[in-house]
Amino acid sequence: MARYKGPRARICRRLEYPVFESPKFGSIRKNYAPGQHGPTQRRTKLSNYGIQLREKQRIKYLYGILEKQFRNYFKKAASQKGPTGHNLLIMLESRLDNTVYRLGLASTRNAARQLISHKHFLVNNKVVNIPSYLLSDGDIIQVRDKSKRFRVFQDSMRRIQGDNPMPWLSIDKSKLNGVFNNLPERDEIPESFNEQLVVELYSK
Repeated sequence: MARYKGPRARICRRLEYPVFESPKFGSIRKNYAPGQHGPTQRRTKLSNYGIQLREKQRIKYLYGILEKQFRNYFKKAASQKGPTGHNLLIMLESRLDNTVYRLGLASTRNAARQLISHKHFLVNNKVVNIPSYLLSDGDIIQVRDKSKRFRVFQDSMRRIQGDNPMPWLSIDKSKLNGVFNNLPERDEIPESFNEQLVVELYSK
């Protein structure tokens, strides 16, 4: 499972966005850049390219994917009907790791990736250990019976509120399973990214 393993607080500060979701790596705004020599350097105004790149990095790190994989998603999004930026975010939201996180079965997307790779989840009654697995309308995601006793899932049951964590999802908390009802609409995705900046970046 390819994933970023470098310093996280520094990335959050540089991107000015809590891309790793944990409060430990919150977005701390300071008037100097991160790093050893940061305090001696003032933040400089970003160019148009820098703004576009920062937006791409925010999306990439939040969803936990590497550069090559992100480019492949962008190419697929560009080949589909509709706005490329919308298609890109909808595709990322359809990943299994993101859906497990959205359902509340993991506290962060990184935790969801780990649980999936350890084979704790079934999709349509089949074990799936690929975090990037793309879900389709009506797919059922459930915690394996032998995994339900684990503390992480017991904590999930206490944390989950309601039966519809997101408009395109539904969950049965007592059974620890959820349904990917349909692809989300762009305006249903809560993150306020400007995905058009990513389209402009890759169009250069």
